[in-house]
Amino acid sequence: MSVSRRFPVVSWPRILLVCAVIAGMAALFMGNGPGPATPVAPAVASTGAIEPTERHRRVVRLVAEVMERQHYRQAPLDDKLSSQIFERYLESLDGNRSYLLASDVTEFEQYRYELDDAIKTSDLSPPFQMFARLQQRNRERIAYAISLLETEPDFKLDEDFRFDRSKDAWPASSAELDELWRQRVKNDSLSLTLAGKEWPEVQEVLRKRYERVLKRIEQISSDDVFEMFMNAYSHVFDPHSNYLSPRNSEEYNIAMSLSYEGIGASLQLVDDYVTIVNILPGGPAALADTVKANDRITAVGQGQDGQMMDVVGWRLDDVVQLIRGPVDTVVRLQILPGGATPGSPETTVEFIRNKVTLEAQAAKKELRKTQRGGKDISIGVIDVPSFYQDYQARSAGEADYRSTTRDVRRLIDELKTEGMETLVMDLRNNGGGHLSEATSLVGLFIEKGPVVQLRETGGRIEVLDDPEPGLAWDGPMVVLVNRASASASEIFAGAIQDYGRGLVVGQQTYGKGSVQNLYPLDRYALGPKSGFGQLTVTIGKYYRVTGDSTQHRGVTPDIELPSLISIADVGESTRDSALPWDRIRPADFEREAGVEGELPLLGKLHDGRVDHDADFTALKGDLESLDRIRALTSVSLNLEKRKAERANMEQERLTRENSRRKSLGLEPLESAEDISAADQPDAVLAEAAEIAADAYLGSTPSGGALLAQSLTPQSN
Repeated sequence: MSVSRRFPVVSWPRILLVCAVIAGMAALFMGNGPGPATPVAPAVASTGAIEPTERHRRVVRLVAEVMERQHYRQAPLDDKLSSQIFERYLESLDGNRSYLLASDVTEFEQYRYELDDAIKTSDLSPPFQMFARLQQRNRERIAYAISLLETEPDFKLDEDFRFDRSKDAWPASSAELDELWRQRVKNDSLSLTLAGKEWPEVQEVLRKRYERVLKRIEQISSDDVFEMFMNAYSHVFDPHSNYLSPRNSEEYNIAMSLSYEGIGASLQLVDDYVTIVNILPGGPAALADTVKANDRITAVGQGQDGQMMDVVGWRLDDVVQLIRGPVDTVVRLQILPGGATPGSPETTVEFIRNKVTLEAQAAKKELRKTQRGGKDISIGVIDVPSFYQDYQARSAGEADYRSTTRDVRRLIDELKTEGMETLVMDLRNNGGGHLSEATSLVGLFIEKGPVVQLRETGGRIEVLDDPEPGLAWDGPMVVLVNRASASASEIFAGAIQDYGRGLVVGQQTYGKGSVQNLYPLDRYALGPKSGFGQLTVTIGKYYRVTGDSTQHRGVTPDIELPSLISIADVGESTRDSALPWDRIRPADFEREAGVEGELPLLGKLHDGRVDHDADFTALKGDLESLDRIRALTSVSLNLEKRKAERANMEQERLTRENSRRKSLGLEPLESAEDISAADQPDAVLAEAAEIAADAYLGSTPSGGALLAQSLTPQSN
């Protein structure tokens, strides 16, 4: 998958209507206060009201039938569910409460307990009428934003911009909305000013951006509105059930076939920004390691010197088309880092387009060395970016088809030949993949037994056993995870932990313990078929051999290591409709003694190292800075204050880096711009290797004495 869409993607005001989403904050905007009356808006051409089609009326009945019968929750379509659908749909229309008036929302209340009946009777007029009102307010807001560009804002005034209004009251009047949008447009202008643009250029950039958004408002189709409502419905059941329109179904199938080229990233529209959701293993973005999840794409350029095209407020489809292209051609992206403050400097990154191949995403190894009491210890590290399998080769009967398990077995054999004494399995950012690969990979490290349990909608429980004969590695091991380790990764990490076969270190994992099934709706329709789209439905949950679900809670590490990923912002527990954690009967399995008895000592050794490690100290400083940014809900609209804030942040970053470099005997840098991401060490992996070395000593008869000696602090 090169450039893929992440579904569902529809949230139209935030997808299409940019106007002045704050540059640098991930989404939301504005503050309160009185404002001037709205001037007469320029004429806006309208294509007329968007109406549901007969096809939509047929599809809504089919979706409701499949959801009620197949979804794991088995929730009836009643008034309670109707109220939840209403809230979810209103959130998708205007989650930041910056378009609709309080009077609009009050008027919508008549539909709160009628949406269940509307779905049952295929009467889609309520959601389409709600959308029509939103579209009207969108046109008004964009027209007002354009009118504000006639006058240059006064950046000397001392006022703040409240960018997160998701918990605020709905605006009571047009005058209140005007004030919100005045601040929003001023913030957009200030962000471009901070980027070095003079007012005439700022005017031109924003006018084109807003006019482009205005044009896209009129391009919204009835399929778009229907898809948004169907996803409001399906997301009430859980976050992973969703509906794809015929057009998006086709895009999804293209993405799954790996049949086009791009940068290797999964993209989603979030509040007018095309946002990177996942970096796909083996793709150009993963190999370059210059972008990460939650980074926002603000402009795209073709070739090494092509003009950068502003894409804020574009439809996702159009941005994807810009990023796609032939293999071995260059595409440049202008990136606003995820979590960056408004007006933060943007960076330009360059990629050579390519396909995401099986070879590129394959597991890789390295051998590390560390010392304990004057003795060298060899630590094997295997990076597993995904749980992959060459399904076509396997189906064709090829005996040597590629898979995660086969590759890891080969790498373990090579590392043993090189003298490996302990092993780190690095599953950070591994979002999952083939379930069969997760179970067979566990089989490389246990003699036999169950690996995972699956409970289906009807309550039937299936136990999946270790399918791999023989052990590939029976020595000490560490599984390294973070918040982006999900699904199959959690099955593997949980099984290794439950069997006592190794330590899990890192960050609490994502908590995605549900199973989905894809329903192409044309297969289930009676009568003529004209493209009904497809429905993804959650039909089961995974459970560890202990009976505990991985859903919602994920896997808790034995030793915690820091990560730049926020548990408060990422993970199943952050999703409102996520299925809950629960447990079932444990499976019949035999736990090994493991090294849990050594955990208190291993924890002390870990604490002693990181307290005196320059790389870890710098990482902790980065985390503290990022936490301060994440806590912000408003920013100053004063130019000098914003400049000072940015300068202070850059100086703090430079100070941390130079302190790290001084501890390591390296020359200091003169500017924060000189800090290269490629030069930053992987302090977390280095510490995981040290923990693995400690685990090795704990497993040997004479290792206790060396562990005690290792209580003396040392650098990695």
